Amino acid sequence: MLLCILCVFVGVQPVSVCVCVCVYKRLFETKRKDQLNALKNLVELNDINQQYKIIDIMLKGLFKVLEDSRAVLMAANLQPDDPFPLDDKVKEAYSHVVENTAFFGDVALRFPRIVHHYYDRNADWGGLLRWGLRFCNLTGVFAGGAHQHVLTLMSQELGITEKSPDFINPYRTERDDMLHTAEAFRKIMREEEKRRRKEEKRKEIRKGPRISRSRTEL
Repeated sequence: MLLCILCVFVGVQPVSVCVCVCVYKRLFETKRKDQLNALKNLVELNDINQQYKIIDIMLKGLFKVLEDSRAVLMAANLQPDDPFPLDDKVKEAYSHVVENTAFFGDVALRFPRIVHHYYDRNADWGGLLRWGLRFCNLTGVFAGGAHQHVLTLMSQELGITEKSPDFINPYRTERDDMLHTAEAFRKIMREEEKRRRKEEKRKEIRKGPRISRSRTEL
């Protein structure tokens, strides 16, 4: 980020914003290629049970990162249209918000049924995503590119914004529509709910009862 460092000494804020964002956008493009390659492997897995479990873990991690990153940016009082951050911690949080919001859009469009199953039940995720979308749309990183289209489609797919009359999820397949009513998908949902309840019970058992002793007993 030598150009970003130079911008500090130039002392002309509009130049630093432009240069730093442009540098980051090139890095963002590289990151997006990596994300899409990883997602391609998940799509080609063609095993909904495995896909469900992987996406379950993935989304929990993604929204945790998004939540932590929002806290860092708010603590730094960074607005999305502010000059590109130079502090490493803030810069990392900025990148995490932009990259994870975009990646969630990819996942939501390619696995709409599975994502709806999680997202529609989690109000906290809804609030985080709306904040993330607003942040991304104001950074200038997505302006005029294919990635902006991903955010727009994702917002409509999840009902964050009203669907346009010609809205089409280009990644939705006949298999997605079948899974919406198929017994196989409902069975997986039931099995996953049972697994989660069992896991929660195991955690409670491992914690065990707490034994408190008063000072008079010691």
